Amino acid sequence: MHVKRKKNPRRALAPILLVLAIAAAPTLLQGQVSLATMVALAQRNSTAVKLAEADLQKADAVLAQTHDAYIPTLTIGSTVGYSKGFPTGQPSVANAQLQSLVLSFSERQYAQAARTGVKAANLAVKEAREQVALDVSTAYIELDTVNRELEAARQQESFTGRLVSIEQERSEAGVDSLSDLLQARLTSAQLKLKRLHLETRAATLAKQLSVLTGMAVGGISTDHASVPEIPAIKADEAPQTTAGIEAANMLAQSKQLQAHGDDLATRRPQIAFGAQYNYDSNELNNYTTYFNNFTPNNVAFGLEIQIPLFDRAQHDKARQSAADALRAKVEAEQARQQNDVQIESLTGNLRELDTMAEVASLKQQIADEQLKTVLAELELGNGASSGAAAQPQLSPKAEQLARIDQSQKLQDALDAGFDLAKARLSLLRALGHMEDWLNELSSK
Repeated sequence: MHVKRKKNPRRALAPILLVLAIAAAPTLLQGQVSLATMVALAQRNSTAVKLAEADLQKADAVLAQTHDAYIPTLTIGSTVGYSKGFPTGQPSVANAQLQSLVLSFSERQYAQAARTGVKAANLAVKEAREQVALDVSTAYIELDTVNRELEAARQQESFTGRLVSIEQERSEAGVDSLSDLLQARLTSAQLKLKRLHLETRAATLAKQLSVLTGMAVGGISTDHASVPEIPAIKADEAPQTTAGIEAANMLAQSKQLQAHGDDLATRRPQIAFGAQYNYDSNELNNYTTYFNNFTPNNVAFGLEIQIPLFDRAQHDKARQSAADALRAKVEAEQARQQNDVQIESLTGNLRELDTMAEVASLKQQIADEQLKTVLAELELGNGASSGAAAQPQLSPKAEQLARIDQSQKLQDALDAGFDLAKARLSLLRALGHMEDWLNELSSK
C-alpha cells in the first residue's frame, strides 16, 4: 500500500531517534523495580503460598464432601449370567441403585469441622503471603542499603587511592615516615576488602530476590523511593492476632469438632435411604421353574437404621481424633507463646537499635561538619598567626582522611538504619499489622 504523506521536517530526525532508542534499550530493560512489584511477584511465585492454596482447595473439597453426603448417589449396572439348576442370583439385565444419608449426628460435626478447616486454610494462605512479603521486603531494603553503601565505599576507595599517592610523595620527600605510607596502604587494602564484601552481599541478595520473584538476577534494581517509611509501632499499641496464630486456633477447633463427630458415631444412630430397580430376564436361567409370578420389572426402597452397640474400631478412631485435637490445641498455644516472646525480644532490641541509629546519624553529621571545616581551612587557612605557638596549616592528606571518615560514618548510619527497619518490620509482623504495611506498599 502507498500512502501519500506531506513533507515533514521531523522525519529527518526519525533515524537519529531510532538509534538513540536502540542504544537506550539495555538501560530500559534493566530499569528499577519497585518494592510493591517485587512483593506481588514473590507472592505469585512462592512455593509456600502455592502449597497453602493447595491446602485451601483440599479443605474446600472436604467441606463439599460433607454436604454431598445427603445428596443421593445413583449407580447403574448389570448382573446377567447363565445358571443351571436352582438359580443362585437375580437375573438382572439392568439395575439402578439410589442411596443417600438421611440423619447422622456425626455428619453435622464433620460439616462444622470442614467449615472451620476452610477458615483455617484461608488464614494459612494469608500467613504465607505475609511471610513472603516480609522476606522480600527485608531482602529488598537490605539490597537497597548495600547498593548505597557500595557507592560510598567506591568513593571511599578513590579517596584512599589519593591518600596513598600523597603519602608516597611525602615519604619520598622525607616529610612523613614509611610507617605512615604503610598505614595508608593498609587502609586502602581494608577498604578494598570491605567493598568486595559488599559486592558479594549484593550479589547474594539479588540472587535471593531472583529465587523469590522468578526475575532474572540482571533485571533486579532497587528503587529507594518505592520503600515507604516503616512506622515506629510499639507492642502496647493495640496488638492484633497474627494470621498464623488464628489459623492454628481454627485448625485446633476443627480437630475438636472432628473428634466430637467420631465420638458421636459410637453413641448415636444413623439413618440412610436406599432404592433399587431391576429389569430381570428369564432367558439364561430357569427362574420360572422355582419361582411363580415372575415379572421383569422390580422395585425396592426403604430406610436403613444403624444403632451402634459395640464397635471397637470406631472407639479407637475416636480416641485417635481426640489426641489429634489435643495436639493441635497445644501447638496453637505454643505458637501464641512464641509470638509473645518474639514481641518482647523485638521491643527490647528496637529501643537499642533506635538509639544506635540516632548515634550513627549524629556521627555522620559531625563528620560532615568536620569535612566542611577541613575544606575551608585548606582553602582559606586556619587563621592562626605565625609563630612558635601557631598551629600548622593542614595538608591535602587531611582532606582525604576527612573524606574517608565522612564516607565511613555514612555507611555506619546506613547499616544502623537498615537494622532498625528490619526490626520494625519484624515487629509489625509479630503484632499482626503486616497487612497495613502491604496496603502502604500498594498505595506507594
